[in-house]
Amino acid sequence: MKVLETDFDNFDKSVINEAIEVMANGGVILYPTDTVYGLGANIFNKLAVKKIYNIKNRSPSKPLSILVSSKEAINLVANVRLRDKPYINKYLPGPYTLIFKKTPIVSRTVTGGDKNVGIRIPDCEIASSLASVFPIITTSANLSNDKTLNSPDKILKQLSGDVDLIIDVGPLDGGNPSTIIDLTVDEPTFLKR
Repeated sequence: MKVLETDFDNFDKSVINEAIEVMANGGVILYPTDTVYGLGANIFNKLAVKKIYNIKNRSPSKPLSILVSSKEAINLVANVRLRDKPYINKYLPGPYTLIFKKTPIVSRTVTGGDKNVGIRIPDCEIASSLASVFPIITTSANLSNDKTLNSPDKILKQLSGDVDLIIDVGPLDGGNPSTIIDLTVDEPTFLKR
C-alpha cells in the first residue's frame, strides 16, 4: 500500500496521475471527496469492483455509486431525461448522489443487479480529476453499517481489506455521506444515506 500526501485545494497533479494508473491496472484507492473519504476503482474492472465489496464487507446485492468528472460525462453511465437536467444543474457538483436508470455500459456488478445507478460529481477537484479518464466507483470508505471516519489512519484500522493507494489530505470536515435524490420515480425523492 502506498500513501501519497497532498493538499486538498492545491494538490500535486502527479498524485492524480499515479492514482489513475493504479485504478487502470485493477487497483483500489482511498481518496478525499467533498463529504468523506471514498473508495475508488475503475467501474469497468469487475475484479476491482468486487474487491471494494470485500474491503467494505458489503453485500454484492447493494449498489455502489459512480463518480464522473463532469455533467457531460453522466450520459455515458446514466439515461438522463429532460426533466432530470434542472436537478443536475442545481445539485452537481456537490454533496449529492443522483439516481438514474443505468446505461448498458454499467455492469450489474456495480449496481448490485439493479437497473438504476447513483451518480456523483463531488465539489472536490481531486475527486473529479480521478474520474477524468474513466468513471470510478465512489462509496464511503467504511465497513458497511459502521461509522464513517474522517482520516485515512482511522479508516485503515476499520477496513477489512487492502487498499492499493491512499491520497491523504488529512482529516476531512464533512463527516456525512452525500444526500441521495432518486430521479427514477414519478416525483423525485430526497433520501438520506
